[in-house]
Amino acid sequence: MKVKKEALRAARLLLKASMPAGRVDTARAGELTRRIVAEKPRHALQILVAFRRLLRLELDKRHAVIESAAALDDAARTRVLSELSSKFGPDLTSEFKVTPDLVGGLRIRLGSTIWDGSIRTRLDSLRQSLGV
Repeated sequence: MKVKKEALRAARLLLKASMPAGRVDTARAGELTRRIVAEKPRHALQILVAFRRLLRLELDKRHAVIESAAALDDAARTRVLSELSSKFGPDLTSEFKVTPDLVGGLRIRLGSTIWDGSIRTRLDSLRQSLGV
């Protein structure tokens, strides 16, 4: 168990070093990874696995997945992106998906946070409250 804690601690330090301006610098993260591989410190594999996981989680915080029942027009896409950018910063990346199961409305996932305003979720909530 102690080895894993040491590797996680080292991975957190690497993550902090790869974020000079508060955002992940992918070039710097790549350089740090290459240095770990070249120097082969104790528990290097565990450090790299933990570092990769932390990087993925950090990058997911800056990527929004917007799902809708039908394809959104350009005006709606722009409106959604401008709202998200005003709340979470201009360097947000986005991905639009069409998910017919939603019936209507939007589901937005940003990192581990999900905002679900879909009709499907409302219908499921209503079904559960009625006990059907």
